[in-house]
Amino acid sequence: MAQQTRDISEVPAVEVITTAAIHLMSAAAVKCGLAEGPDAAEHLDLDEARRLINALAGLITASAPDLGSQHAAPLRDGLKSLQLAFREASVIPDSPGQGPGEKLTGSVV
Repeated sequence: MAQQTRDISEVPAVEVITTAAIHLMSAAAVKCGLAEGPDAAEHLDLDEARRLINALAGLITASAPDLGSQHAAPLRDGLKSLQLAFREASVIPDSPGQGPGEKLTGSVV
């Protein structure tokens, strides 16, 4: 445990935040049905995707000032792509500004 604590202490905060965001993005993409392979549709779960996208939007919105545009811009782009993918996968579309994460980011449509 001491070795793990020492290792994590050497990782810059920007890297930890970015890694967490990438994990949320990957999970949300799978839950939006964007996984590769013939069984991708089996992983579609928009309730779970909504939760993940909301968490991702909160993380990006809260951390963007500390990340700087170099790191925040690609994360925002990825978030927007997921928000649009969610809308495309949804049978009953959310009103503009009511989709996952849009209370924090604004409407993506």
